[in-house]
Amino acid sequence: MILSSYASLWIFGVLLLSPSLIISLPIQDSFLQCLQKNSDISFPFSTLLYSPANSSFISILQSSAQNLRFTLSLTPKPELIYKPVEESHIQAAVICSKQLGIHLRVRSGGHDREGLSYVSQIDTPFIVVDLDMLRSISIDIDGNSAWVQAGATIGELYYRISEKSKNHGFPAGVCPSVGVGGHITGGGYGSMFRKYGLAADNVIDARIIDAQGRVLDRKVMGEDLFWAIRGGGGGSFGIISAWKVKLVPVPSTVTVFRVAKTLEQGATKLLYRWQQVADKLDDDLFLSVSVQLANAGKKGKKTMSTSYDAMFLGDTKRLLQVMQESFPELGLQQQDCIETSWINSVLYMSFFPNNTTPEILLQRNNLFKRYLKGKSDYVKEPIPETALEGLWERLFEEENPSMVLIPYGGMMNKISEYQIPYPHRKGNLFMIDYSTSWKDPSENAAKHIDWVKKIYEYMAPYVSMNPREAYGNYRDLDLGMNEKTNTSCEEASVWGTKYFKDNFYRLVQVKTRVDPDNFFRHEQSIPPGHISEKERLK
Repeated sequence: MILSSYASLWIFGVLLLSPSLIISLPIQDSFLQCLQKNSDISFPFSTLLYSPANSSFISILQSSAQNLRFTLSLTPKPELIYKPVEESHIQAAVICSKQLGIHLRVRSGGHDREGLSYVSQIDTPFIVVDLDMLRSISIDIDGNSAWVQAGATIGELYYRISEKSKNHGFPAGVCPSVGVGGHITGGGYGSMFRKYGLAADNVIDARIIDAQGRVLDRKVMGEDLFWAIRGGGGGSFGIISAWKVKLVPVPSTVTVFRVAKTLEQGATKLLYRWQQVADKLDDDLFLSVSVQLANAGKKGKKTMSTSYDAMFLGDTKRLLQVMQESFPELGLQQQDCIETSWINSVLYMSFFPNNTTPEILLQRNNLFKRYLKGKSDYVKEPIPETALEGLWERLFEEENPSMVLIPYGGMMNKISEYQIPYPHRKGNLFMIDYSTSWKDPSENAAKHIDWVKKIYEYMAPYVSMNPREAYGNYRDLDLGMNEKTNTSCEEASVWGTKYFKDNFYRLVQVKTRVDPDNFFRHEQSIPPGHISEKERLK
């Protein structure tokens, strides 16, 4: 256990505080009194608390809520937002929440698609512990590592690495406003994961506050818990305060390109061919496909556009050789390619405008906030051309449909599915991210959500089965949810095995040991409990 003497004395004092002294107070007053009365060091905890009475409460709540569906007035709101500025303040939140019987949610970047880090449908009252003030980053180029606090974004991490070196990077996501804390807990894929694996595959150490309010590093928490937090999903085992990650080498010159093909330009046959080669391409090449509606000609007729977006760890000359050998059907030309630095490739893959400087990564802004519903799938055999044609028909039915196909293979084939909880490895050709979005809150959300469900149903024969796998960082409550605190392992396994396959049962074992009272919980958190032989053999 890693605790300062102050923290140890403070927690001891909190545990001795009689709940009867504060239980009758409003939650924000009770919480504040719990913090203040048992601190042997004076700290203005009131400056860290925001209640609905604060004029800034709504703006802070919505500041990193990336899915606008969960900012509407009827969405359950927390009684309190708590913004710690030190690790000991997170310990305080755990101890006081437990003592007062107040449920808590933890938010680092707020990109979770079902709003689970700042909305609770199963526990009231609840508070939000917002980690965005805990964002220090310490880069050790000589040691090829970095300590990054959970409230930092991956964009901030990328920028701080690039400040120190042009030949180091980190394999994480392409959306820079994603919080490091949550991104790694679910796995974290990006444009270098075919070369170096997931963000979670490149974690060396971590600091976590457990259900007893203790701060544990890798040595103290043990390898079982360290295994669980790297890809086992956030909000189940404790609060990550910082990750130590391994930096990876990147060349001085990388190459990016974006080539679009419409239906009229043979998009169907081209996408069928991409499915056959995507997982077999050079490990240095990440070549994803985005599918969206587009205008065909001046008359405004709609067509389907497939955009091939690439980042290659090398120069244009070698990239053209790789593409000519592996995927000549795309017809890539030298003029399509842009040679740049790794940090500028981050901006390109994030769709920032040309000539944007890397400093924008420090702004923590997401340019694409919207009302959103999404789902995910994994594909093990190429989807037939006839099925793609049926897919286009259904995509035309929605106003703003989107599909992104993420290629697997490379390092993802070489790491065991049991190495960390993230199991979707060898055998997957690609992952599909389906989504639809809308900008007007007055629109009929159910119409859009139903469309996503219909696409998901249509795709069932062409994707993984038994279980139909899903990406844990793209939470989807349609797959099932914990509707009560004592959800059984059997009930949770309905969605748990989709995200984690057989690793779900090991996650339950870890949860039972480290948080048997299920203090850390949400609608799809790992439950504690006994695993029957029947469940194991499913």
